[in-house]
Amino acid sequence: MTPDGSLLVARDLRKSYGSTPALDGASFSVHPGEVVAVMGPSGSGKSTLLHCLAGIVTPDSGSVTYAGRELSGMSDAGRSALRRSDFGFVFQFGRLVPELTCVENVALPLRLNGVRRKAAERTALTWMERLEVESLAAERPGEISGGQGQRVAVARALASSPKVLFADEPTGALDSYNGERVMELLTEAARSARVAVVLVTHEARVAAYSDRDVTVRDGRAVDLEHAV
Repeated sequence: MTPDGSLLVARDLRKSYGSTPALDGASFSVHPGEVVAVMGPSGSGKSTLLHCLAGIVTPDSGSVTYAGRELSGMSDAGRSALRRSDFGFVFQFGRLVPELTCVENVALPLRLNGVRRKAAERTALTWMERLEVESLAAERPGEISGGQGQRVAVARALASSPKVLFADEPTGALDSYNGERVMELLTEAARSARVAVVLVTHEARVAAYSDRDVTVRDGRAVDLEHAV
C-alpha cells in the first residue's frame, strides 16, 4: 500500500485509440474497503479507466500501482494471475457460463486457482447465501432471472476473496428494484470483507451506494475529495 493507505493508485493515465484520446491525464485512488463510483457520460473514458486499473489495458503513459507494485512492470502472465487472485469482476451482463450450474459458476474462480471441487463449492454456497441466491445452486443461468443472475455474478466475484472488485455498470440491465437490491447486497458484502470496489456507472441512484464519486470527463478524472 502507499503511504496514504491507498491500495490501488493511478497517476496521469493517458490512453488513445488511434487519434482518439480516451484518457488524458486521469488520476485515481481507492482504499481497502472503500466503494468509489466512477461516473461520466458515455464516451468519457470511465470504462477505459477501469480497464487500465485492472491491468486489462496498458496505458500509453502514466502508472497504475497496486499494493506497491506497478502493473506495467509485470508480465502479461503476472497481470493475469493478479486478476485471478486479487481482482474480482462484475459486468453489466453477468457473463455466467451457461453450461454450468449457478454454484459451479460461483466456484469457477476458485477451481481455476486450484481449489478442489468440494471445497470450492462450499465456499461458493457461503457466498450465494450472503447474496440470497443459495436456493438457485442447482439451476443453470438460463433458468433464472436477470436480477438473480447478477447476484450470482457478484457471489462469483467475491468467492475468491479479492482485494479489489471492479463493477462495470452492474445494474445497467436490471429494473429499479433488482438494481437497488443488487447494489445493497454488493456493497454490504464488499464492505464486510474489506474489499475495495471500483464502480463504473452513469446512474446517480447507483453511485449513491458509494463512499465517494470520481467524475471522468474528457479523459480526466475529477475527485473533489481526494486528489492524488
